[in-house]
Amino acid sequence: MKRVFNVLVRTAFIILFVVASSSYVHIVETKSYSDNINKTINLSTMAMKAKEFQENDIYSAKDTFTGDLTGYVYNCPLCGGTLGCKPSYDITDGKTTYPDSMYGTVRIVASSKNLPCGSIVRFQTDRISPYPVIAIVLDRGVRGNALDLLSSDIRYAYDIVERSVITYDVLRFGYGENEG
Repeated sequence: MKRVFNVLVRTAFIILFVVASSSYVHIVETKSYSDNINKTINLSTMAMKAKEFQENDIYSAKDTFTGDLTGYVYNCPLCGGTLGCKPSYDITDGKTTYPDSMYGTVRIVASSKNLPCGSIVRFQTDRISPYPVIAIVLDRGVRGNALDLLSSDIRYAYDIVERSVITYDVLRFGYGENEG
């Protein structure tokens, strides 16, 4: 009888232990949903790719400078109608833009040698545009951190651009791989 009692007590303890331990185990079922069209890329890979795109974003600033912004025209007293950076781009026909393979059609600025030829800058001034202006350094003739915006005519250079202090971002230093 003692033996049956011991077996019953042990069995009761085992059943009690199993019931008690199973009541503390909480199983959570989670589902993740990916609206990615390419279902072969998992979410971790997508996150790493997003970070890579952000780091390689052509519109992220590599450096920021503050300097004067002025305007000039192709036929100014010391200008010869071609730009100082190679290739010597002819602007005697009134061109104020340049077709950059990476940034599209951009404005032209002169800079000091602080910025290499082919550098891309971005600045904002409401007198010129309500949107940021993207420009390429294709000329020389200023000092320090100043920029000189190539303008279509002298009135635009003096009345619209004027002389002002701006802060500008450098998006690219020098020509890109496929430029120049």
